[in-house]
Amino acid sequence: MGRPRRRGRDIHGVLLLDKPQGMSSNDVLQKVKRLYNANKAGHTGALDPLATGMLPICLGEATKFSQYLLDADKRYRVIARLGQRTDTSDADGNIVEERPIQFTPQQLEQALEHFRGDTQQVPTMFSALKYQGRPLYEYARQGITVPREARPITVYELLFIRWEGEEVELEIHCSKGTYIRTIIDDLGERLGCGAHVSMLRRLQVDRYPAEKMVTLAQLQQWVADADAAGTSAAEQLDPLLLPMDTPAAAYPMVSLPLASSHWFKLGQAVQASGAPSDGLVRVFEMETDKFLGMAQIDDQGRVAPKRLVVEFPL
Repeated sequence: MGRPRRRGRDIHGVLLLDKPQGMSSNDVLQKVKRLYNANKAGHTGALDPLATGMLPICLGEATKFSQYLLDADKRYRVIARLGQRTDTSDADGNIVEERPIQFTPQQLEQALEHFRGDTQQVPTMFSALKYQGRPLYEYARQGITVPREARPITVYELLFIRWEGEEVELEIHCSKGTYIRTIIDDLGERLGCGAHVSMLRRLQVDRYPAEKMVTLAQLQQWVADADAAGTSAAEQLDPLLLPMDTPAAAYPMVSLPLASSHWFKLGQAVQASGAPSDGLVRVFEMETDKFLGMAQIDDQGRVAPKRLVVEFPL
């Protein structure tokens, strides 16, 4: 039997989408996939429908390396609505409690200091973490609360921007697995008035530059313009993609000569000059500067394939 026909283009890379408010990350992902006519797509850590901002979308072979962005630091701008607590800890939920705002600026600063540095956080019930094989949010929607263990997180920087009446605005640089909604809910409890997220924008993921973000509306307009002109939208869209190895940019790079890269691409561990003594590395072909995949340095100091890029025929 012949090889099954692939649906869509073999297009590979990472798009930095400025996610719009009111749409789920998966809805946005599917729209981008269709606009690019890509055969495969995935995102790197969902944003709530309420949230906007940087959502790296991986196309094609780049999806194999999206997992490395799940461990990346992130930076957010958030506005907390004081005096109201909701069942989801954000403005999309139902108000379950209202209390007066009676704290002082000094009490606010003391409360904020509690969240800086290394802390333990109990994940919100409205998260994708799983309990007995089901996401927590499925239980939450049924009004069921299940046990959750506190997890270590790090808030590298928590900047106070403003406090005006019922709103406090903050900027937070945090480690993976940090729930901003939970920080805001916990902050409201420390202040004695309750709080929920009314605005959330992800400013940055790992080292990706914010100026490279594009909106869904821009993509749709470029495709519409290309259709009207009878040209290919790929000429406008494809240059927006960042290299497929960028999700793993934090890992060191190893270059293999052609002779070694041949065996590496066949799944064999090879020796490489200048390779680190252990850990994960990004592997490139020296003569072509092509990204070959991720490798683990084995106990013999060899570069052992871990996740390879599949080369599709033209």
